[in-house]
Parts: sequence; structure tokens; C-alpha cells
Amino acid sequence: MLKSLDSFSTILKKSFLDKEKFKALTLYFFGWSFLFFGLLFGVWHPVKFFEDLLRIVRTPDYLLTDYIQVGGIAAAFFNSGVLMILFTFILRLLKMSISGLSYASVLTVGGFALFGKNIFNVWPILMGVFLYSLWRREPIQRYIYVAYFGTAISPLVSFVAFNLPATNMPKFVLSYMVGILVGFFLPSMAGYFLTLHKGYNLYNVGFTCGLVGTVAAAFFRAYGVQIPVQRIWSEGNNLLLSLFLLPLFLFVMFCGWLLNDRSLRGYKKLMRHSGRLLTDFVILEDVPLTLINIGILGTISTVYVLLIKSQLNGPTIGGIMTVAGFAALGKHLRNVVPVIVGVTIASISNSYELGSANNVLAALFGTTVAPIAGEFGIVWGIIAGFLHNAMVNNVGFLHAGFNLYNNGFAGGLVAIVLIPIIKTIHKREDL
Repeated sequence: MLKSLDSFSTILKKSFLDKEKFKALTLYFFGWSFLFFGLLFGVWHPVKFFEDLLRIVRTPDYLLTDYIQVGGIAAAFFNSGVLMILFTFILRLLKMSISGLSYASVLTVGGFALFGKNIFNVWPILMGVFLYSLWRREPIQRYIYVAYFGTAISPLVSFVAFNLPATNMPKFVLSYMVGILVGFFLPSMAGYFLTLHKGYNLYNVGFTCGLVGTVAAAFFRAYGVQIPVQRIWSEGNNLLLSLFLLPLFLFVMFCGWLLNDRSLRGYKKLMRHSGRLLTDFVILEDVPLTLINIGILGTISTVYVLLIKSQLNGPTIGGIMTVAGFAALGKHLRNVVPVIVGVTIASISNSYELGSANNVLAALFGTTVAPIAGEFGIVWGIIAGFLHNAMVNNVGFLHAGFNLYNNGFAGGLVAIVLIPIIKTIHKREDL
């Protein structure tokens, strides 16, 4: 056993000698893990598998649309794995250094590819951002992460393609035109809105897409286009999905532990960072500690879902993957736990069941305001989580679910409201 561990450790450290390839390999690992997990269930019934995948593409996927319920585990995880692999490949194609932003964006895309993003609706956003970079005569590398996070507005593309009354071909063309137009303006809007919440909302592009979705929803409603409320939520897969997720995150944490000389040395230092945008742990604390952090937060998030007797499904795994991704870009135990505690306190006292979709998603995605806890302490983190729970359950109507990062939208509003209050109480002008 010890000999096998030493052999694996040696192989791991040899591959770590080329850090860029190793970091890309870890991203590919997540993508291939999801893809193979999906194929494990789909390979025996190929015709049904492709029918399920087509159903995922064609189903209106504004919040809340669980692809596991829509197309089954096989098609949902295949869709997620493919997008993570392709988005990692694009980074390599552009010869970009893999950073915390890379982990956050790719794992977030993979998570949301279980409930809203798919192989049809993400590409026009990327095209629009690419055209913006050409317009500005600047390299696409400068804006690629805005494009990745900007796929939060992908349901708008699907809605235009499959729900507007028009012949098929014009709808597809129009949907891509709408997506390209939104993508074109996203970089400038995201940069501007960052100044509003001062980086205390980690899902900045989600805040931006919330406002874009609000405008789109208002436009449709003004012209009589109905956007029905949707709530597709699968149940009964906790054992199977936990047997996939927990070993996945424990393995990532184990690899980080091996690379960190079989220790957690330096993790306390990592937790001293507030997490405020942009706190890139890959750059600041190196890959081993980042992998340890990803593994720890991914495991804790999965266990939290099980403890409150909620469901492991497309939306909750999306939340878990987003927490894990941002464990490379600002989130850690010290700033995440107070927010989750605040959301949980609100969940116990509000009108929803503790394990309901409203509460569990608020807890997972609500960690977008973790930097508030990281900079101002546990009490403010709990207050931020408590406030976020109330906020996130009331802003979805504004954008009609077109913005998948609903918590990013709510988190931005929480930060905008809370930071001036903290500033006043602490008598600080440098926030």
C-alpha cells in the first residue's frame, strides 16, 4: 500500500514539473470525469442517449431546469463534461496561463451545464465577446473569462430559438444574433458594474447578466410574450451522485496534499485572504494548496446538501461545482462557512423547507458574498448570508430566469446595500 502511494506520488510530482500542463490536466480531469460518468449510463442505450441530449438542447432552460430530470444522468453529465473539456481546450488553444480564473470559470460552466447551459446555447455569447475584442483591437485573451462567465445568459438564446412564434430557421438565426449582441456588450458592462459592489460579490458577471436578463424579460413582457414560471427538480439520486462526487473531491484534495509534501502547510495562510475580487489562489498560493482548497470546499458542500436532507441533482451539483471552482478564486473555509451559517439560519426561520430548492441553492451559491466575511469577520458574513437568502428568493422574477447566476445578481445587490452600512459602522473610507 505504501509502495503504491509512493509510486503515485512520484508520478504526480513528475507531471507537476511542467506546471502549465499539469494545471490544464487537472481541468481536463474534471471534464473527462463527468463525461465518462455520463457515458457509463448512456453507452448501453445510444439511441435513447442522443434523444435525451436533444431534449436537453430543446427544452426551455431558464431557471429552474434540472437537466438530470429533463434528459437523465447520462445526457446531463455528458453535456457538462463536453463543455468543460472544450472550454479548457480553448484556453490551451489561446496559449493562456491557467489561473484561478480558469478553474472558477471552467468548473462553473461545468456545473451550470447540468441546469441551463448546453452545447447549443453557449457559443453565441463567446462569439459576441470575440467580436468585441476585434472591435477594440485587443486580444481575446483579455476578455475570454467574461465570455465564459457570460454564458450565464445562455437561456435567453434557447428561449428565442425554441419559444418565439416564428419558423424554425429564422428563430435559430435570431437566437444567435441576440446572443452575439449580448456578448458584444458584456465586457464593458461587467467592468462598469464591478465598481458598484467593489469586488465583494464574486459572481460579478452574474450581476451583469441579471441586469441584462431584466431588460430582456421586460421587453418580452411589454410585447405580450409569456415567460412561464418553470421548476424542474429531480429527486432520488443522492446515493449514486454522492458516490461520484465525494471520491472526486477527496481525490483532488489528496493530490494537493501529496504535492504539498503530504501536509496542509500553508492552508492557514491561504485563509487569511479576504477573497475579494480578484484573489487568485493559483497565483498567490500555488497549485497544491489550491487543489486542497477545491477538494475541501467541494466535499463540505456535498455533505451540506446531504445533511439538510436536500437533493443532489443538476442545480445543487451546479452549486457545488461553482463553490469548488471559486475555491481557486477567493473562497475558503473561513469566509464560506459564516455565509452558509447565515443562509441556514434564514432557511430555518423562513417560509420554505430547510432542504428546499430555494434554501439549498441560496446556501451554495450565496457564498458569492464570501469576501464580506473574509474582510469584515464572521458576524458580517452571517448577516450577509441571512440577507442574501431573502434577496435571492425575490429577484428571479425580474430577469424571468434568463440569468442562470441569480445568486450573482442577488449577491451584487446585497453587497451594494451592505458595504456602505459596514463602511459607516466601521468608519472606514477605504472600502
